[in-house]
Amino acid sequence: MTRPVTVVTGGSRGIGAATCVRLASDGHDVALAYVRDDEAAERTATAVRAAGGRCVTVRADTSDEADVDRLFETAAGELGPVTGLVNNAGVTSRPGRLVDTGTDDLRRVVEVNLLGTLLCSRRAAQAMIQRKSGVIVNVSSAAATLGSPGEYVHYAASKAAVDALTLGLAKELGPDGVRVNAVSPGVIDTEIHAAMGDPERPRRVAATVPLGRAGRAEEIAAAISWLMSPESSYATGAVLRVSGGR
Repeated sequence: MTRPVTVVTGGSRGIGAATCVRLASDGHDVALAYVRDDEAAERTATAVRAAGGRCVTVRADTSDEADVDRLFETAAGELGPVTGLVNNAGVTSRPGRLVDTGTDDLRRVVEVNLLGTLLCSRRAAQAMIQRKSGVIVNVSSAAATLGSPGEYVHYAASKAAVDALTLGLAKELGPDGVRVNAVSPGVIDTEIHAAMGDPERPRRVAATVPLGRAGRAEEIAAAISWLMSPESSYATGAVLRVSGGR
């Protein structure tokens, strides 16, 4: 059988990197998209190959339509027809109230988290519709329903939009044999917290999580892998919360 070919955006670190490796171990070849860290992308690509998958890395900003087109063209050209997409690329900004958040930060969060997901989903759907098959998994956030007041309501709003996109696109593409689902992580112990200026956040927030700890990237990757697999063949339009009960 031909191995599935899956595009993973934001694949160099954190949840994206764990997802690339998990999918490779589950039989996928992976097109890893990343925005700036060449070394991290190559480390993840090496891990993907060690897990048995082929891997191509593509430096691409998912909020740029030309970059998205180049990403999918490279994936198809080097690995074969794209059968799956994991919309994982996402950004936030330093925590704080909306009234203190700069317009550039607002714009970047919406452009990457929402526009980037829309552009990649549209590009994937164009190919999947022709084959009457395909799977898209969006990485949302529990923030979409918690609102994240005082931290990043703009990020929460962008992820709530991703949830709406997941439901609407699932209904739109279901007749074409394409499934669309989302995973909604809670607080996961990855580099994103340090990048936003709050490296201790996972440990601080753990006290509010019913399971008493932050999650691991590998736990989110496992949920994504299940939604990408034939075992979830009757699931579409679902937002799977993996948040430790928070």
